[in-house]
Amino acid sequence: MILDLLQTHYNYYAVVVLLGIGLYMLVESGNLVKKVIGMNIFQTGIFLFFITLAFRAGGNPPVIEDGGGPYVSPLPHVLILTAIVVGVSLTAVALALIIRIYSEYGTLDEETLKQLYYD
Repeated sequence: MILDLLQTHYNYYAVVVLLGIGLYMLVESGNLVKKVIGMNIFQTGIFLFFITLAFRAGGNPPVIEDGGGPYVSPLPHVLILTAIVVGVSLTAVALALIIRIYSEYGTLDEETLKQLYYD
């Protein structure tokens, strides 16, 4: 029973691992580039979670033909595609800001930047 449950829901474990790694990198890393990478890993975990929730066993595409049966909702997939585009844009802006910060201050360390700002 437990072994079957572990084997059928392995993607939820991948979600937890991705969210954990991403959150750890966001919290523990002082480097701004590593924080952006952690944010991307966290986003990937969220994307996988929503796609996993959208799965329906035996589901058919939502094209109504003469056959019937359970249909899969295309809404989660469309939302994830939109979120991927937003995530790529957010990453591009964050990396552009990081390049600007490095050219201005010569460091990417968060603590050093705080000391430069408050001094």
